[in-house]
Amino acid sequence: MLLVCLRRALAVCATLLPIVAQAAECDPKVKSPPGHQGAGWTVWGGDLQNSRYRASRVAARPPVPRLLWAFSLGESVNARSQPAVAGGRVFVGSEQGRVWAIDAATGCSWWMARTDLPVRSAIVVDTAANGDAATLYFGDLAGAVYALDATTGARKWKTKVDPHFAAIVTGAPQVYRGVLYVPVSSYESALPAQPTYSCCTFRGSVVALDAATGRVIWQTHTIADSARPAGNSIGGTGHKGPSGAAVWSTPTIDERLGRLYVGTGNNYSDPPTSTSDAIHALELATGRIVWARQYAPRDAYNVSCDIPGKANCPKSDGPDADFGQPPMLVTLRTGRRALVVGQKSGEVHALDPDAEGAPLWTTRVGPGGRLGGVHWGSATDGQLAYVALGGQGIRALPDSTLKEGFRLEPDPKQGGGLFALDVATGRIVWRAKPFPCGERPRCSPAQSAPVTAMPGLVLSGALDGHLRAYASKTGVVLWDVDTAREYTAVNGLPARGGSIDAAGAVVSGGLLLATSGYSLYGGMPGNVLLAFDLNPSTRRALPARAARNSSPSR
Repeated sequence: MLLVCLRRALAVCATLLPIVAQAAECDPKVKSPPGHQGAGWTVWGGDLQNSRYRASRVAARPPVPRLLWAFSLGESVNARSQPAVAGGRVFVGSEQGRVWAIDAATGCSWWMARTDLPVRSAIVVDTAANGDAATLYFGDLAGAVYALDATTGARKWKTKVDPHFAAIVTGAPQVYRGVLYVPVSSYESALPAQPTYSCCTFRGSVVALDAATGRVIWQTHTIADSARPAGNSIGGTGHKGPSGAAVWSTPTIDERLGRLYVGTGNNYSDPPTSTSDAIHALELATGRIVWARQYAPRDAYNVSCDIPGKANCPKSDGPDADFGQPPMLVTLRTGRRALVVGQKSGEVHALDPDAEGAPLWTTRVGPGGRLGGVHWGSATDGQLAYVALGGQGIRALPDSTLKEGFRLEPDPKQGGGLFALDVATGRIVWRAKPFPCGERPRCSPAQSAPVTAMPGLVLSGALDGHLRAYASKTGVVLWDVDTAREYTAVNGLPARGGSIDAAGAVVSGGLLLATSGYSLYGGMPGNVLLAFDLNPSTRRALPARAARNSSPSR
């Protein structure tokens, strides 16, 4: 996916040292109230199939959820580490290199652990037999994976999963039967913005680790051959290839076939490969690639393609049509199975996992582009797939106070929308239009955040800061919470919501968790984790708006 430039990444690292965020400590003598010991949400997609669906019950005509507590993530401006829930505790990380264990009912903190670099992925929990959290796993900005004791926060191990200097772990690992499956991505596609940079050498991969020790069991690259000299770039600098095909999202597990599925991104440099912008099937035991189905051939792109002169831009110049989300493994009513996945091209695809990835259907829901199409994650209840549309537009506005002479700001009129597709046919059942930004600064209607579904409800966050619940059968908005405001945080630190992007809502029992704040590409910064009661006794606890904003498809 289109990456933030290295300058911003280094700026985040520079904020690590001064922050010392001490949260309110929980009293071990005080037991949490009942009702917050739900089934938990322990992996990024809610289950091994990445359905992002939770069978929590809410009222037939649900009220606006009541805010239980707000927790400040310190000096962060991007709240993008999706939390996890297990055994009545919430686990969340921050870009300042902090991980907290928080009481789900009260928001007090049981412990806080420090990491060596910013937490980049969501938190994943391996639970004990009684459902309590045992071990936490997550990746950082430098391609390392951590294991922490869930009870104390003590570090069990840390493993660098890829030696490349630009490797990162953006997608959350998937844990299954004592093995941690780690997707590996990279920020190298941002470095060619420097005309003198010799692009590029990174190859995406999936790494299997022993969950108990961090030992590498196998690593499979998405490009078979290492990069080699491949002539000169437009700017005259020698370039290398093939490169890219990063794995941005959580692997999907197929227990029946003993396989995992991942999507890959574009190539960074020439020559383009047949394994970029593709869905891959790998053997769980060995990492062997069983099959790969490509959807955007000859897609080579890096950030220099958007800079005048295009000194390091590959010949194809995009279109940058990554798979930034995991495929969802769905069993249809007929018993047949499908892998359903959205792409930055603006299309949603279904493949047959039992027939070497044979295409079943493709449906376009919107335009593609660098920030277009379908981004972090979709959801499914097994009958419909709920797909949010990104499509954020960027404007460069003059600003003499900045060295560059301009600032980036979202286009308030571009992007957004939510779609429900029949998983068997790809037919669009309903579509919900995006909401206008009005006069809100740094606002975009784009809905690039992961979607979450539950019986009767579909939850979708947007860059305008709103978290909305849509009726799963019609697309009508049932409630709308504006998270872009200041909060009184339980841990006593400044807290403010902003744009909602990389992390999706998490549901456990009657508890709803959402992070708010995402400043990249001119969005609204924020640093807050919010906990809501989905079944409040009072109907109106926060400013809300109910609206009809959907239209049936023909």
